[in-house]
Formats: sequence, structure tokens, C-alpha cells
Amino acid sequence: MVVPAVPEIIEEEIESAVDSRNESLPSLRELGPPDLVHLVKQSIKSGNKQSGVYHHVTGIDASSSASLAAYVNTIIYSPNDKSSKVISGLYCCYNAFSRLDMRVEVKIPGGVESYCIDERGDKRVASDALWMETFLCGVLRAYAYADDGGGESIKKIIGVRRFDPITSTEMEHKFLDAAERLFFKGPQLGSEPEVQVPNIASNHLTTGLISYIHTTGRYTSGINLFEKLCTRDLEVSSLLAKVMISADEEVQAVKLMHDGIARLPMDYSLLDCQATFCQSKGRLDWALECAKRGVTAAPSEFGTWARLAEVYVGLEQWDLALLTLNSCPMFTYNDKDFPRMPEPAHVLLPVLRESILDEIDEPTNYDGDQVHHSLRKLHAAGYKGTFLKAYSLLTEITAKIGWDQLLRVRSQVFVMEEEYRSEKQTGSTQNATNPNASTVALRGTPSPIMNGNTKPKNHPNGETGSHADDEETLHEKQISPTSPFSPPNSATIADGSIEKPEHTITPEIAKSGSDDTSADPPAAAPKYTQIHNKRLCERWLDNLFMVLYEDLRIYTIWRTDMARAQSESSDYRKSAEEWEILGELAERLHHFPEAVEAYQACLRVRFSPKAMKGVLRMYEEKGKNSEVLQAMIRLIAWQYRWYSEFSPSLLRTVRKLIESEGAVKVRSIVQATSLPQPVLDLTHRYVELCVAFRSNGSEG
Repeated sequence: MVVPAVPEIIEEEIESAVDSRNESLPSLRELGPPDLVHLVKQSIKSGNKQSGVYHHVTGIDASSSASLAAYVNTIIYSPNDKSSKVISGLYCCYNAFSRLDMRVEVKIPGGVESYCIDERGDKRVASDALWMETFLCGVLRAYAYADDGGGESIKKIIGVRRFDPITSTEMEHKFLDAAERLFFKGPQLGSEPEVQVPNIASNHLTTGLISYIHTTGRYTSGINLFEKLCTRDLEVSSLLAKVMISADEEVQAVKLMHDGIARLPMDYSLLDCQATFCQSKGRLDWALECAKRGVTAAPSEFGTWARLAEVYVGLEQWDLALLTLNSCPMFTYNDKDFPRMPEPAHVLLPVLRESILDEIDEPTNYDGDQVHHSLRKLHAAGYKGTFLKAYSLLTEITAKIGWDQLLRVRSQVFVMEEEYRSEKQTGSTQNATNPNASTVALRGTPSPIMNGNTKPKNHPNGETGSHADDEETLHEKQISPTSPFSPPNSATIADGSIEKPEHTITPEIAKSGSDDTSADPPAAAPKYTQIHNKRLCERWLDNLFMVLYEDLRIYTIWRTDMARAQSESSDYRKSAEEWEILGELAERLHHFPEAVEAYQACLRVRFSPKAMKGVLRMYEEKGKNSEVLQAMIRLIAWQYRWYSEFSPSLLRTVRKLIESEGAVKVRSIVQATSLPQPVLDLTHRYVELCVAFRSNGSEG
């Protein structure tokens, strides 16, 4: 079996990487970093000269010290390095449940010693229970740190070997058994950045389980697991319903959700699952009721508000969509526990011979592309977590109604800076005594109030964003007052003359989640004609409007210049990285044909995994299976080139192709490709994995 090559990061000082890992242990908060493999080598020719080398790895079986020692031995006795010999090896694997770093030390000559290190650096005995926790964490990390095929995760950490943690049904049984035993400890692992408080249904363990089930298509195994867990806690019903829907058992899923809501009426995970299901069936009126109840059940969670905003967007109720978006609780994005290593002396990145393919290799003289500074400064490209989702909703609205109409809706529901100044001068600004914006979004009808959840600091320009200085820069340097795209400023900030409005909604209304609007103004034609009938735009949302404007400005310039070049029959030239950025820009703005056009232009200059992944999505949507496989072959070869034999996203794509075409036909299409046989064999391995899991279509 072909395995990725072994990268070597050579230390300035021996064991400095291990010391850095020890220092980082107290700061780890989630699943922890990838496993660290550290070797001490001694030169054969230079006598006693020693050096320390290391690399990271995911997907290795960490159920016992023997399995980790076996991996270290494969590195120690590798025939590739004949200039030095390994005298010791250390494997470090983090146990996120117990907050311990499990260690297996191999000495030559000598033996194997296993122990664990706590956050204070003290040694402890490694028990069987700790190894089971470590095994489960290892599988979850393999999925969490896996690349989606676009290369982003690979580029974040240098020299990581990524293996598939579950390659057989026997290993699957072992994984699901450990997950069942430790399931209710899942909240200890943390959760995705969109979830404020980890719970039984939303944490890294459940995310990993759902990812595994969807990747491999092992729905029956997932249903069996969650059915057993449901007998112990009904909150697991939402997970079971999701798997049932994916397994095309919708009738049972609907019955389960109905029974679950009857017993747990305030379970927001179940309500969200119901809303998602109704959305998929086009019943947005039903989805709206579920989403409203979800917000009532979990008003501090971003996901429930985002779901409600999605439904309003589907219903084309743009004002309520913006009000709901304005009410979303936003969380600071906390990235994964990426390792922080000292600066290395040298880095050796060998190429796997079987992955060599001319079209995916970078030129030997390649030292980066020239990129225009305006493309480098697009803030939206760096959004993650809740801000990424909120921005996606805002761009979706813009794609449907246009920028001008978005500004009109914005000025209808939010206090604009000119209105605020005018009202301030007349001295008529008074405390509002109406339900807040969040209640408006829930009840579905506008009510006069200004949303003053927080009292922001004053800013010289009379407006704010998530970063006041960034907004000032946007106003002064990026937005021309005479531009037809220029957005009027919303009054996101007030000075001492505006006070925080009182909350006048009764507890009964807040708890009921009722849609009764008898006491509200008529909903047929909502009017926001005066300052008291509007809300203050949250600073972060106002900043999103500024960032969206800049995205639209750059996009418009690109399309205008390109159309001019085509009309003049001249070449429109960009570097590969510029085409890649423009493709991402178009995709963010939901202009998918233009995104594919940019990605294809990038690929004509040089290979880019991100661009190829973008083109792959287009092929999948259009059902061009042969072209999908051509893209897959190149992406898989590129993944192996950078030490990754496992990408859940690519494996899921292969599985879906096998379900629709059959394993024999997929193998035949791959084999008929005029590429080197070793490269084709890498794709055949993905097909073999689907056959081993008996995916639909794997028998024919």
C-alpha cells in the first residue's frame, strides 16, 4: 500500500519542538494539536553528531502504546535515510478528555516506555481508560484537521502526514464503541465556533460522528448508535433524525422529531432540525414557525437566529431578514489548537514518487505570484465562524435583490446617520418604549424601537464597526461619496444624548413564542417612516455592509474591465493567484458561473487545488461525472504530494459517484485516463475504501 512520504523538520536545538509542545499544554482548550513524532538522529559519517527532527501526523491508531510504537518503528527503520541512524523516537498524542499528553518513547538500544504528561509537566501512569479516550480523540482530530481538497488546511501546518483513521468495518466498530462509552463526555471537548455553549447534541464528538457517517455512508451504523443513546437521553433525537434524513428514512425521522418535540418542546437542536427539513421541502411557512420557536428556546445561540434569517430570506421578507441578522449574537472566532513550533533550522519536504504529475507540480523557479494590493485587502476573505455565516446571508440577500434595493431596505429598518443628526438637532430624540428588534424578528411584524443592546463608544465619524479604525479606513480610502455604490451611513453609535431603551416586552410573550400579532400594528405594509420606528444597526453588521461594498466594487471593476477587453479582442491577463482570489470573490457574492470562469482561468496559468475544487463543485452540480473524476485524480495526487492520503470531502465525492455509476464503471473511467499508472492507483485506493465499507453501488 502506498503511504505518503515522511517530511522532516530539523530543529535548531534538539527537543525544542517537544519543549514547545509541553509549554502549550496549559493553553489547549479543544481537541488539541496533531500528534507530534520526534526523532533524535545520529550521523553515521560524523561520529557522535546528533540532530533533532520531527513531523506531525493524524489518523494513527492511538488505542495502545504498542500501535504508536509500531508507527515510530516504521520511521526509525525507513530505508530512505542511509546517512544517519535513529537512536530514539517519541510519539506525543493529546487526550482532550483528561487534558493529558500521552507519550510513547522508543529507545535504541533499549525498550518502549509509555506515560502521560499533565498540564504542569508531571508524569502520570497511562491506563487503559486513558488510551481509549486518546484513541477517540485521535479519530476526531483526523477529521477536524483533514483537508477538504482545496489545500487550505494543508497550507496552515507544514509537514503533517494525514492518514485515514478508519479503513475497515472492524476499526469502525472500535470507534463507535468508544464513542458510545464516552458520548456524554462530549461537551468537555468544546464545539464548533458557531456554538456558544457545547451540549450533548453540539460538540466536537457529535460533529466528528456526523462527519464520519456522511463521509462513508454508514448510515445504518449511525442509526444503531444514536438509537441506543436515545434510550439514555432524548436530546440525542436531533442527531438520530439528521442521520435518518440522510439515509432517506424521512418518514421515521418526521415521526421521531414529532415525538421528540412533544416530550422536549424547548430542545432547540430538534427545532432547528425540523426547520431545516421543512426548508428542504419548500415549506417555508412551517420552517418559520420552527425557527421562531428555536430562537425562543435558545436566544443566546447564533445558529437559531441564523436559521430564522435564512427562512426570512427564503420568504423574501428582506426587512425582517435584516432585523433578524442584526439580532444575531456574534462570537469571537477561536481557531483550532494549531501547534506553535520554534523556527526550524531546515525543512525537508520529499516528494512521493507515485504522486509525481507534471501539471500539478509547481515550477522550480516559482517564487509566488504578483497580486494587486486591492485584492490583498478584501476583508471578507478572512471571515470565519459566525461572521462568515452572517456575511454569507448578507451576500445572499444582495444577490437576490441587488445592492440598491438592499440599501433601501437598510434605510427603512435602521436609523441612518443623517436622520440621527437631524433628530438630534431638533431635540426630539426620546427613549423608545417598544419591543426590541429581536422581538420584532420573532413576532414577524415591525414594532417601533431603536435597538440599543449596547452603548458603544463614540467615534469621530459617528459610526462604528467591529473595528472602528478599519471602518474609518474604509470610509476615507475605499468609498467615494460620488460613487453610485456608496452606502449611506447607518447610525450605529450614539453620544450621551441617546439613552439605552427600556425593555418592555413581558415575560409571557418572551416565553410563549406565539405568533399572535393582534396587539401590533398592521403587518400588511410595514412602515419605518420616523426615527422612533427604526433600530440602531449593530456595529459589526454596519461593518459587514462596508466590507460588502468593497467586495462589490472590486467585482464590478473586474467584470467591467473583462467585458472591455473582450469587446476590444484583447487579452485580459491576471496572475494565477489573482484569478484564484477573483474566483473566491465571485463565489462569496453568489455569482457562481463567474467564479468557475475565474477558477478555470487560474488553472490555465498553473495548477491550484482551490481552483480545481471550485471547478469540481460545478461539475458535480451539472452531473458531469467523467469531468468530476478527472478533477478528483489531480486533487488526490496533489493531496498525496503534500503527505495526505485522507480527505473526507474527496472520499464523499467518490462514494457518491459509485452510488450513481457503480464501482466498476468508476474504475474503468479512471483507468482509461492517460495519466501515469501510479497516479491512477492513488484514486483506485479511494474506490477500494468505499468497496470495503460496502457502499451502495460498490458491487457493480
